[in-house]
Amino acid sequence: MQLISIIVTLIVFSLYTLGGYSNPAFAASETLAESTPVVQDVENLLNQAFDATTTGKFAEAETYWTQIIKQYPDNAAMWSNRGNVRVSQNKIEAALSDYNKAIELAPNAPDPYLNRGVAYERLERWASAIADYNHVLELSGEDAVAYNNRGNAEAGLGNWKAAIIDYETAAELDPNYAFARANYALALYQDGQTEKAIRTMKNLVRKYPNFADMRAALSACLWEKGKRGEAESNWVAVIGLDGRYKDLEWVTQVRRWPPEVVNALDKFLNLQ
Repeated sequence: MQLISIIVTLIVFSLYTLGGYSNPAFAASETLAESTPVVQDVENLLNQAFDATTTGKFAEAETYWTQIIKQYPDNAAMWSNRGNVRVSQNKIEAALSDYNKAIELAPNAPDPYLNRGVAYERLERWASAIADYNHVLELSGEDAVAYNNRGNAEAGLGNWKAAIIDYETAAELDPNYAFARANYALALYQDGQTEKAIRTMKNLVRKYPNFADMRAALSACLWEKGKRGEAESNWVAVIGLDGRYKDLEWVTQVRRWPPEVVNALDKFLNLQ
């Protein structure tokens, strides 16, 4: 299923201060008032690190986070943030090392566990990911991302009914969390609840007309139901929005649609 680190390549950034856990635009005077040049240097590094991270320059961002860690090795957030950009470069083992350090430094902060769970999913270590998401929910019981991600890991194990519950909970906690509702629809289809799944997909497409993921899934599922004109109409929009849905390997390995939806898309693409 869609990880919050994949399309919306959902890497969750820990927005901690260098001295605590509140705001990345920290009040440097409170922490380093005695050394203004150092404060300015760190502020510049932080700005560069966040800019590089959010614009997808992950190797560059890793360099900045490393420089900050050298100055503040006891700050959990910096380790977690470097782990995020390492995951984005598929440096999973190195990222796990960073998350482990962040957790050692801040065992009651939820973000490093959440981020480590994503890394475990990349390794298909589903049980380890679920354990981390469970811990996030112990620390923060209404974390919609943790519920969605736990659904992803449950899906990895083939526990579709458990995944459905988690996706639905995530969507209820955050009604604007479109991907949680999308994952819910896909899991419903896998579970054989096809009419409810298609109805949910249609509602999402109605609310978010440019939601390529749901238009593609809807095209596949409608085709399998014999509603070919409606399927083709939705697919025209998909091609204009995101051509990756023509690639079954990407849909299976990266987007991680359930097998039944992938099979439906295969039939659609091959006009079966």
